[in-house]
Amino acid sequence: MHFQVSPKRHMKWTVLSLLMIFTLGGCKAINQFLVKPFIKPTGDTVTLLGEAHIAPYLLTTDDLEAGCTGAEALSGMVMSLGRITEEPHELAVLLHLGAGGCEESKAFEAELTYLRSIRDQQPDMAQDALILQKRHHLKAAKRYLVAWNQLIAFNDDKEIGGECPDLEQEFDQIIWIAGLAGGLLALNNDIQSGTGIGVPKNIAAQAERAAGCLDNRRWFGVPLALKAAIWSLLPGALPEGENAWERLEQADILGEKARVRLPHVFHIIAAYSKGDMDRVRTVIKRHAEQVENHDANSKYRLFDATATEVITRISDKMWTEAVGHRTPMGGLGTFWDENAADDIETVDLDDLF
Repeated sequence: MHFQVSPKRHMKWTVLSLLMIFTLGGCKAINQFLVKPFIKPTGDTVTLLGEAHIAPYLLTTDDLEAGCTGAEALSGMVMSLGRITEEPHELAVLLHLGAGGCEESKAFEAELTYLRSIRDQQPDMAQDALILQKRHHLKAAKRYLVAWNQLIAFNDDKEIGGECPDLEQEFDQIIWIAGLAGGLLALNNDIQSGTGIGVPKNIAAQAERAAGCLDNRRWFGVPLALKAAIWSLLPGALPEGENAWERLEQADILGEKARVRLPHVFHIIAAYSKGDMDRVRTVIKRHAEQVENHDANSKYRLFDATATEVITRISDKMWTEAVGHRTPMGGLGTFWDENAADDIETVDLDDLF
């Protein structure tokens, strides 16, 4: 069977194909004079909306999982705005910090699987879980490192920890805190991955100096807690006459008064890294008591929820190592070798079979 195409129809298809090529193929002239003038204001609007309303709103929420998945979903779209308008460095810090949290959460779950497999003497499952854990730590390190690099870009490409930038706006101060946290988390996850992506080892020292750019009381003791935690962990970092543990205690009090218990995180990480399990238990109990009796600051509920999540993870790890399962419901602040509270939820094993 033979089909014949008329010259007129052939010309129509040719014109249509050229239009599609120019429109969808990235014609420079069209992109420069027709597309960008319409898209640039939209990009600017999205950036301003994120800074003025979306980020402040998210700080009032306590759904970490939603924030994490939202960061994963939106990071590509927001970062692409840099192709048509100014680079959204501030939002990039927050988005990659949240996206890194997704991978770190997966690494933690794999770690619990590893610990249970070790207890059950299942070496193959333990090995598989360990490999998976390290993969997630590696991905987390990559995302957190982007947050740190975006903080550098926000700082006009100047070294973090040098001269303090202009941080008059509250949002800029939040970005500074988030970026410093991203750098420290990038370093920690890079180490835990076992292979690493080359995260600079001097990030900790830079973050310690840069924390001094923030008002300690204004930010509920977090700058002091960050500095003191690094003093306790980094050899030679402790200034003469300082006591890291006393400073961590002072930061805890400031955080508790503000009802933003984020300093507890730095305290417990420092204690856990040093193997001071008595202090670890004390911080967990203290945090649980504070959360039980004092509602979080509604403006920074996300920070407080993050602190509870990190502390619960350490509690879960301790419970899993000891008895094979994570912290019981309602049991944060209690331990398997102590008298458990009467209201801790228990599971009848008969119901599982």
